[in-house]
Amino acid sequence: MTSHKVDASEKHKSAGPEGASDSSEIDFEEQKVNESALLRKLDLRLLPSVTVLYLLSFLDRSNVANARIEGLTTDIGMTPNQYLTGLTLYFIGYVLFEIPCNIILKKTTPKFWLPTLTIAFGVVATLLGIVQNLGGFFTARFFLGVVESGLFPGVVFYLSMWYRRHERQFRVALFFSAASLSGAFGGILAFGIAKMDGVGGQEGWRWIFIIEGLVTIVIGALAYLFIVNYPATAAFLSDAEKRTIEVRLREDSDATNHEGFTWANVLTAIKDPKCWLYCAGFHAMSLPLYTLSLFLPTIITDLGYSRAKAQLLTIPPYALATILTVIIATISERRKTRAPFLFGTAAVAAIGYCILLSQRHNPAKRPGVSYLGTFFAAAGIYPSCGLVLSWPAVNVGGQTKRAVATAMQISIGNLGAVMGTQLYRAEYKPGNDVGHSVALGYCLLSMLVTALTAFVLTRENKKREALGVDGVAGGAGGLKGDEDPRWRFIT
Repeated sequence: MTSHKVDASEKHKSAGPEGASDSSEIDFEEQKVNESALLRKLDLRLLPSVTVLYLLSFLDRSNVANARIEGLTTDIGMTPNQYLTGLTLYFIGYVLFEIPCNIILKKTTPKFWLPTLTIAFGVVATLLGIVQNLGGFFTARFFLGVVESGLFPGVVFYLSMWYRRHERQFRVALFFSAASLSGAFGGILAFGIAKMDGVGGQEGWRWIFIIEGLVTIVIGALAYLFIVNYPATAAFLSDAEKRTIEVRLREDSDATNHEGFTWANVLTAIKDPKCWLYCAGFHAMSLPLYTLSLFLPTIITDLGYSRAKAQLLTIPPYALATILTVIIATISERRKTRAPFLFGTAAVAAIGYCILLSQRHNPAKRPGVSYLGTFFAAAGIYPSCGLVLSWPAVNVGGQTKRAVATAMQISIGNLGAVMGTQLYRAEYKPGNDVGHSVALGYCLLSMLVTALTAFVLTRENKKREALGVDGVAGGAGGLKGDEDPRWRFIT
């Protein structure tokens, strides 16, 4: 059991913008609050709910890949390149509304905003199942990007209001593992739902959108009941547990400082070069991430497998990626370092694309070799994204600055996805050598950006250590954001 004493003279403010606790002396041992047990309680109460929401989000954005091989493009008279334009429109909507959505979250509450977003993208995803022409498909994909844009950065910010900096890495990565898990679920669901072809006079691909969208709406409505706001108002916590969370976060960072929204704090994130490095890090991995998730069923079909078998063959690479995302995040958290693991996983993804490119002249001739390449690609891409997406959560101080930095990272990062949606064009077959080559280049870019970010953060830490000021690891509280000389960046 861990015991902390807090002087009565310190003012205690809540971990959210909704209230404050009393300022009496707190002894967690006397209050019988075991921090390990408290963390387990938080994990069981918070992580399943937000992970399910993100799984649904990723499923609803990527099931278009499963619908494509079931006849989507043929039935609405869409050319292969027009289909790619629809994919691009999704990310344009996503990028444009990322930061506004996180600002709305800061001005409202997670309990309202996260379920509302989920219902909204469930509705749009369902409508994809009834589109009749190209214009309808384009419109639905654009607005799907708009309403999904706020979920991931919103949840990353939300988790930062509950966990210490070094504890967020594992939680963010675990939450992100829903992306690869959705790929596995998507393959299973598409295999089964596609057999409904003809039911109600509708094609099988329409039922993929309709059923998965309706499930999202139902779970989004239930989310109003199981999403909680901030520790100060959490009914599942005792008063002693609330005070424990408050003090743990105040000792670790500025997460518990009461902070109203100001545009000055928004500009602080935009002006910080380190925030732009985090953006570049995800940009380098978003292109491989989304080209794999959006084109894997097509890539496998091009190897000569039937549609039904291709749906099932998408499952093993995603299952491996899910397992590795959790394992690598756990090891990274224990070692309290990110860059070496991010560098290594990007290298694994690069090996995957090298294998795919080695078969580019006739991939169907040796399908097993090309299929092996998808395992390496998935095994590197998903753990890498989980790692790089957690960097702003642990290294950016100030509630508004952290919310904006996270949204910036996703927005600018997804510009890579915008370009990636145009790489797997019909004229680049067989082999998809252009798409695989650019994805390989981006994996190498990820390794370069990782090395540069680690260098900048290490140099900044050394500058602050040279001032002779103890770092935050020593338990100093009352930090004034990440510009405080006591703040130490996690590399």
